[in-house]
Amino acid sequence: MSVLSHEQAVRFADGRTDIRADFPVLARTVDGVPLNYLDSAATSLKPQAVIDAIVRYYSEVGGNIHRGKHMLSEEASTAFETARVRVAQLLRVPGGEVVFTAGTTHGINIVALSLGLTDRDLVLIGTDSHHSNQLPWRHLARTEWIRSRPDGTVDLDHYAELLQLGPAVVALTQCSNVTGRHAPIAAMTAMAHDVGAITVVDAAQSMPHQDIHVPALGADALAFSAHKMLGPTGIGVLWARRELLEAMPPFLGGGEMIRTVTLTHSTWNELPWKFEAGTMCIAEAVGLGAAVQWLERVGMERVFAHDRELAAYAMERLGELDGVRLLGPPAEKRGGVVAFTVEGVHPHDVAMVLDRDGVCVRAGHHCAMPLHEQLGIPASVRASFHCYSLREDVDALVEGLRGVRKLFAR
Repeated sequence: MSVLSHEQAVRFADGRTDIRADFPVLARTVDGVPLNYLDSAATSLKPQAVIDAIVRYYSEVGGNIHRGKHMLSEEASTAFETARVRVAQLLRVPGGEVVFTAGTTHGINIVALSLGLTDRDLVLIGTDSHHSNQLPWRHLARTEWIRSRPDGTVDLDHYAELLQLGPAVVALTQCSNVTGRHAPIAAMTAMAHDVGAITVVDAAQSMPHQDIHVPALGADALAFSAHKMLGPTGIGVLWARRELLEAMPPFLGGGEMIRTVTLTHSTWNELPWKFEAGTMCIAEAVGLGAAVQWLERVGMERVFAHDRELAAYAMERLGELDGVRLLGPPAEKRGGVVAFTVEGVHPHDVAMVLDRDGVCVRAGHHCAMPLHEQLGIPASVRASFHCYSLREDVDALVEGLRGVRKLFAR
């Protein structure tokens, strides 16, 4: 499949090729310059179908869920639970194992704080993990770092050595939000289970771009966010094995997560509502369901092939520039993320100059400070892609970097 361009786009299943027309933000310009959005790893743009679904809920329904027997409440409940069914079908898991959360960070914290860990327990975490898959564990238990190889991939030999220490939990990251590297999750979870460890997967950067058969990963729990997969902010998903969810106490107390409350005791609701206390993010769930529908029309396998091919093109073009250091593995071992540094120029300055040319990239440590410490750099610039990204976006990035080099060479 060819990389998306103005002439040739990723196709919908029905043959449509005008994917970019579905994203109203892309009609904007920056001081008359076309917008080149290369920050999808931070948050993706939203198609009109997602925006319309959210507006429709607020303008035509607006009722609370699971609370009343009137028409608006029933319609809201149906829309909310239909979104759960769509997510469950995408993951190939039972709907009762799909818990709606505020995002990946929230989901990982639910698991971490519900397992009853103490400072006697050991948790293994990757040096290239997002802070959200580091800090919850580091606050509760002893931790050891799973090293990365020089090319950014996971050092499986070191991982095997650490497993002999008898960890209680192994916290894995499927796709690094800095280097884009992909971990062999199925093999790593099998190795962890051999020593009795629970495995928790951060899929924030993988689920939005890949067709992931969650049961085949062999993980015990997995979390991701809607806003990185064309959905709204404020909602995410925690999936976990039913046995684990049943064994975990509720993370929050309040309405909806209880079955009975008396003066002397209370009992919890059944799954997944046991972990969904209070008024939930109803419109956001509706938007997530619409995003899943939209992505299924395209086909996740098409999205991943496009993103990986575009990453390869970006790495080739960036390789033409003197003083640009690429971080991470070859394109065939990563997703649609390319991070780099520019010799003699702070990443924040790079991003600010590019912004004047209409090129949106992320600069900083990307909530992965230990990885940058290991790489010996304070920060990096990151370009990241989704189904609406173009070769022209990459070309604009490269031309903008030529201007950066020229400006700071004075």
